[in-house]
Formats: sequence, structure tokens, C-alpha cells
Amino acid sequence: MKKILDYFLSSVYMIYFGLTLVIFHVIQVICFHLFDRRTHQKSVHWLNGFLLHGLWILGTRLHHEAKTELPTDRPVIFVANHQSMFDIVGMIWYMRKNYPIFVSKIELAKGIPSISYNLRKSGAALIDRKDGKQAIVEIARLGKLIEETKFSAAIFPEGTRSRTGELKQFAVGGVAILVKKAPHALVVPVAIKNTGRLNPKGIFPLNSLERLSWISLTPIEPKGKSAEELVELAKLAIKKELESA
Repeated sequence: MKKILDYFLSSVYMIYFGLTLVIFHVIQVICFHLFDRRTHQKSVHWLNGFLLHGLWILGTRLHHEAKTELPTDRPVIFVANHQSMFDIVGMIWYMRKNYPIFVSKIELAKGIPSISYNLRKSGAALIDRKDGKQAIVEIARLGKLIEETKFSAAIFPEGTRSRTGELKQFAVGGVAILVKKAPHALVVPVAIKNTGRLNPKGIFPLNSLERLSWISLTPIEPKGKSAEELVELAKLAIKKELESA
């Protein structure tokens, strides 16, 4: 019975998901060409708000908690664990006051309404995983962008999604480049819970009745710390939160 419910509700959500992407693609184009970067990003925030809260169709319960109110007068580097494509949807909506811009694989920059357009126009670091030099240049550009605009960067140091929910090894390189290019940035760990249980087999079918959480943890001041120390502190904070009841 649960499997039948999942297929039915997932079908309804996929229709909603597709229509939302198409409608907001048009809205994004208008905002980008007629207004400024912040207006375009606000349209992206609302796109992801609709995608996120549309999960109510599946009976999904959503939870967000911020351990500390984050400043908006300095850039932020969000360091998060990665379980699902829906990690990004929640981060963009819940962290919208800090205008998060993502480090993403370059393949996503083509072919997906709204999502590909945002990646190309937002200033996202579009990295080619087969070209280390290109990746460094892109992440460095994003670091400079958030230093200038006081926006934020979001990075998943695991690189790819954890299929089991267990934390994978956190790579240091991307965070090191961002911190170097955005010296005034604050590092904020984000613990994401249960999103992998929502879509363990891909985009369809989705599991109904899940509880998803995004928790922004206590910020880490980078001054006086190496990139290795920052990443390890972020990983330990995320691990502790994931293991809590």
C-alpha cells in the first residue's frame, strides 16, 4: 500500500515540479534582464521555496533550525553534507538571507529549465571534475564574487552524495580556495538530515511521509585556522548533529 501511495504522490509532485521549473524559468529571465543580480536571486529563492514546500504533497515534514543568526554584512561559506538533490533546494530557501551560490558540476548548466539558467547566471562555480585547473579557477572566481557582493558560497566537501547517509571524506581544496579568495568570510557548517531517504532511487519514485531537516550550526571564524582545521571542525560539528537524537 505504501509503495502505491509513493508512486501516486510522486507522479503528482513531478507534474508540480516540472510546471514550477518552467514558470520560474520565465520569471528568472525577466528578473535577470530587467532588474539586478539581487532581484534575480530573489526569484531563485522563491523557485526553491515552491519546490521545497511542494513536498507537502508527499506528506513530507520540513524542519529548519539556525543555531545562530548569521550576519549579512560579510560573506559566508556554507559547508554541508550531501545526500540528495533536495539538499540544495532547502539550503537556497532557508539560507536565502545570505544569497547562497553553489559549487556545482558543469553538466547541470545545460538542459534543465530554471536550474541550468540559475547556475549560468548566478555566478555559480561550474566545475569540470576531469579538469582540476578549471575547477580551481571557477571556485576562486566564486570566492572573489562573494567577497565583493557579501553573498555566500555553498559547497559539499564530500563531492558526491552519500548513498548511505554516513559522512564520506571531506575534501579540503574547495574550502581552502574560497577562504583564500574571500578572507572576510565566515564558515558555517550545515547538517542535512534524511534527504537521501526521500529519493534513494533517484528522482522517481519519491518516498512519502519523510521528515527532512536543515540545521545551520555554530559559525567558525577562519582567522588563525588552516583550511584543514576548518574542514575538520565543520565535519565534526555536522557529524555530531547527525548523530544526535
